[in-house]
Amino acid sequence: MSTPLNGRRVLITGATGRIGLTTAHHLAEAGAFVTTLSSLGHPALRADRVLIGDTRAEADVAEALRGVDLVVHLAALAHPDLGTPYEVHSTNVVSTFNVLAQAGALGIRRAVIASSINATGVPLNPHKPMPAYYPLDEKLPFDIADPYSLSKQSDENTARMASRRWGIDVVAFRFPHTNVAEVIEEHAGRSRADPRASVREAWSYLDARDAAHAIELGLTATLSGAHTFYVAASNTNTPYETEALLNAYAPDVPRRRRFIGREVPIDLTAVKTALGFQARHELDLPIIPLEQIGAVG
Repeated sequence: MSTPLNGRRVLITGATGRIGLTTAHHLAEAGAFVTTLSSLGHPALRADRVLIGDTRAEADVAEALRGVDLVVHLAALAHPDLGTPYEVHSTNVVSTFNVLAQAGALGIRRAVIASSINATGVPLNPHKPMPAYYPLDEKLPFDIADPYSLSKQSDENTARMASRRWGIDVVAFRFPHTNVAEVIEEHAGRSRADPRASVREAWSYLDARDAAHAIELGLTATLSGAHTFYVAASNTNTPYETEALLNAYAPDVPRRRRFIGREVPIDLTAVKTALGFQARHELDLPIIPLEQIGAVG
């Protein structure tokens, strides 16, 4: 089957992570030649050129970019607990700058980077602020109080700078909790038992296969400049009606529209319109009354 990626050389950084492994396989299936740059190897990694190195190192990134047409930058310390505040923030922002700056200077025309639902700072903020409104969208105000969220906001700024300076088109995806189906189902079980814990993430999730599909669309869509998109499954990871969840756990947060059934309270209009994205692997949960768990109040 012919695809726009046939014969194209794609660099994937962080390819041994939960999104990276699936993306490497997906892009190879789409006909791409895949180069990977990761700090560790992995027996399940599918690529025809596998490099072990550091995305902060200029020489390692320069070698990885040799002959590359497109870039997928996923490498990061993906939680504030995975290092000291200095390590988390510096690793992420230096890596993203290094990859985009070198790719832009080489004349590479398109990159996709992993931002996060945490780019606004709200989900991980230790002060536990609520979102300014639902549905969440790309204009949501920031409230950042942790180094990981700060790094993701910086990454989005770096994308805008790289696009402006070198003309590289960059798509930044604000991924929610993203994982393989089995882990998504386990996480859904926890959200069913304690819905309050996920209110600031809007009970959102994304199957890694859908993340890989979104990345393919980000690499091949006709657009220019730097763009940030929320991307998620269209429904929540709980068996409760979204309106009931918001009534119970976010009664004072303004709602800009109503939500039908288990509709995720994130505005996915931008990613659907610009990229044609629609999640294909979603939780099929029959709706039950929220009061059944006795968790309201």
